[in-house]
Amino acid sequence: MSTLLDRLREIAERTMSREARAGLIAEAIREEGAYRWVGIYDVDVERGVVSNLGWSGPGAPAYPVFPITKGLTSRAIAERKTVNVGDVANDSAYLTALDSTRSEIIVPVLGRSGDRVVGTIDVESERLHGIDSVAQTMLEACASAIRGF
Repeated sequence: MSTLLDRLREIAERTMSREARAGLIAEAIREEGAYRWVGIYDVDVERGVVSNLGWSGPGAPAYPVFPITKGLTSRAIAERKTVNVGDVANDSAYLTALDSTRSEIIVPVLGRSGDRVVGTIDVESERLHGIDSVAQTMLEACASAIRGF
């Protein structure tokens, strides 16, 4: 895992657009975890929106931009902690990204000072309870590695 974290830190510091870095970060996480889909989102509290910056997987998200008060993401932002839902069909807050998603995890990315959420890592699985506690710990370490991104 330390190799992935070093890679993410390096990507986060590259001189390129934030969108380009987000795409590379999503791809690195997806490859390491053999996930079906990974998205990196921006959280703009002033405008009240969450926007997809980059993704890796079979298709673009159905909701590339949505209100900060919607979806599982709203919970991760408000509580500043990971939201891991093993069966999205049983959670009314779930916003469909891909039709075949059965489980999803949203990991908040904090700003450099740690006082606010500036982004999220979104991982989706086509399997029920597809993201276990080991994967959650790894994804939380990824969020720390790109802190302030």
